[in-house]
Parts: sequence; structure tokens; C-alpha cells
Amino acid sequence: MAAAADLQSVFSEPSQELWQALGWTPSPGQLVQLEMLQVQLRQWNSRRNLTRLVEGEDFWIAQVFDSLWPLLPMISRDAAAGSGESLRIIDVGTGGGFPGLAAAIAFPGARLTLVDSVARKVEAVRAMAEAIGLAERISLRCERIEQTGHQRDCRAGFDVALARAVAQAPVVAEYLVPLLRPAGRALLYRGIWTDADSAGLERALRPLRARLVGVHSRQLPAARGLRHVLEIEPTDRCPSGFPRPVGVPAKQPLGHHPG
Repeated sequence: MAAAADLQSVFSEPSQELWQALGWTPSPGQLVQLEMLQVQLRQWNSRRNLTRLVEGEDFWIAQVFDSLWPLLPMISRDAAAGSGESLRIIDVGTGGGFPGLAAAIAFPGARLTLVDSVARKVEAVRAMAEAIGLAERISLRCERIEQTGHQRDCRAGFDVALARAVAQAPVVAEYLVPLLRPAGRALLYRGIWTDADSAGLERALRPLRARLVGVHSRQLPAARGLRHVLEIEPTDRCPSGFPRPVGVPAKQPLGHHPG
């Protein structure tokens, strides 16, 4: 039992063991920003009740680690390119700022758009981004994602679209696919995932003119659970009718066959 407790404790802070488990080590400047992010989240959470995942392993594993592990291949490519290519990344339903703020720190040359329909959350995330020096690379949008997908400056405008714990996968796919550039990728963060879930998602992707190209899994450290990320790419231009009007995707998910 003591050994298990010791193992968990090393993930309660930004330790060497944490970065070894993740497979990426932040630069000294990035580490400072991650630590500042925790301080800011703690302060804003006390005022706005953004998330329960603020302290110790809740922050470093369930927020930082879980935000970044699906992005590791892109982080490696970005580092190899010397951050010369400015990625455009959008985080849909950013909530308390994850995975968007963590991604902004990991990709020092990227420009990010963070979307949430709750004004108090958007205000807090904007303040956090400013406090840790990310304001010039991050824009915040307070609106429903069904609206974002039809805005000229967002539609088909992103290299990477992210969503974590937003809605059912077919619903999230309808939110994200219209935002992608032709060679873009959508990453849907999930917990439990099955082959039946994949079949349902693939049905939903057909009218969006997209396909599921990978289902990746990762066991989080300290017995924090199994996580999956679904990787989606466009096969053609997304039809102009998607996303459907506000509320429709959630009420009538694509690919759903009523019983």
C-alpha cells in the first residue's frame, strides 16, 4: 500500500516521472506556464466554480496529461519543425480551458480559438490566458458551436479541432468536421469506447464527408483510468447544411437508428 501511495504522489506535481510517463518534457518556460496555469485555475475556480480538477493528480494527470497525450505526435512534428509552421487549433466546449490552454503551452507557435457558450467560463479562461502570457495567440468565442461552424473565419479554417467531454461522439463530430481544413484532423476525447461505438460514429461521419482514421487508447498514470481519442479526417468538403441549427445535432444525432 505504501508503494502505491508513493507512486501516486510523484504524479501530484510536475515531476520527472510525470513527463516520462507522458513522453514529452516541457521546456523551462513551458513548465513555468503550466505551473502558472494551475495557480490561475485555482484562483478563478474559487470564484466561478469551473472544475473540480484543480489540485495534485487531478490537475497534472486529469487535466494536463489527459489534454496532451493525444497531441504527442503533432507536438513532436512541431518541435522538429522549430515551431515555424503556425497551426490553427480550435477547442470546442473548452469549459475551464482544457485541453485548449494546455495545447497552447505545448505548441508555442500555434494560434488557438477556444469556444464555450457559458460567458462566466469564457471570461475566466480569457483572464487565465492573459495572466500566463498567451493572450496574443488565443482568441475566445462565447457562442454555441453550431453557430461557430458557419462563421466565415472559422469554417474549414483549422488544422486541428479538439473536444473533450462535450457530448455523444456523433454529435461532437458534427460540431468539429465543418471546422477542418482539407488536411485537418478532429480529435474527440472519450473514456470508454467500443467497436459498436465506432460503427455508430462511422455512420454519422458519412453525411459529413469524413472518416474515422484511428482509435487510440492510453492508460492514465496512477490508476486514473483508460482513455481513448478518436481521430477523424475529412474526405471531401463538408456540406453547407452542417452543423445543423442550434440544438438539432444533440436531439437528432447523425447515424442514429431509432429502435
